[in-house]
Amino acid sequence: MDGIDTGLGTVPALWFQEIGSTNAEARRLGEGGEAGPLWIAAHRQTAGRGRRGRAWESGSGNLSATLLAVTSRPPAEAAQLSFVVALAVRELAAGYAPESLLRVKWPNDVLLDGRKLSGVLIESGRRPGGELWMAIGVGVNLAWAPTGMELPATSLAAHLKAGILEPPAPEAALEALSRILARRVSDWSASGFGAVREEWTRAAAGMGGRCVARLGEGELPGLAEGLDVDGALLLRLDSGELRRITAGDVFFGGP
Repeated sequence: MDGIDTGLGTVPALWFQEIGSTNAEARRLGEGGEAGPLWIAAHRQTAGRGRRGRAWESGSGNLSATLLAVTSRPPAEAAQLSFVVALAVRELAAGYAPESLLRVKWPNDVLLDGRKLSGVLIESGRRPGGELWMAIGVGVNLAWAPTGMELPATSLAAHLKAGILEPPAPEAALEALSRILARRVSDWSASGFGAVREEWTRAAAGMGGRCVARLGEGELPGLAEGLDVDGALLLRLDSGELRRITAGDVFFGGP
């Protein structure tokens, strides 16, 4: 294991040359009693997963990592962490790509020039003592972008700002992300979700515009009015009804 200085202590990182899924390994460890904090990272994933069971393509040169940690927060509050992680990834990316091109998309994607740069997948389970183990999976396209995705993807390498010759190696990216995330989690714990919500909204793509939310019962078109106090998307339907969207896929644009 390589120690990673987060600024709030050392979080070890367990690196694999190849693994099926870092989230699956974190789940196995979490269900087996491992409390972490521990980063599980891989140079190549063969069965990476995104939200709603989608495949997440990952190969050499990109970052695929999962932070295993334990929290005593209730599940609804712990879910706010996805917004914290998205902002941490955006901050990492802003060191290499123009910040003006970096946006966040509900609930936890990071976009670069309108294309997907990063995704976050958080899974959790109950421990015998009542706490939650959390597997916080992060995929960042550092060197190249997968093709054939529902939302077109891009990479840091394709948008380097002036003076930056290449994107970070996965190890360096994880070290930087770990530091940034530790600071942001500390701020969230101290100040609550309000400041996270404000920053996320300023960086958000599509807020105030038309979108379609794809849920289990079908599609809901409407106007994205913003984030509720707990992170739910406030969607104004064409009927005038205001709906809270807590899970699902949201696609912005359209009539």
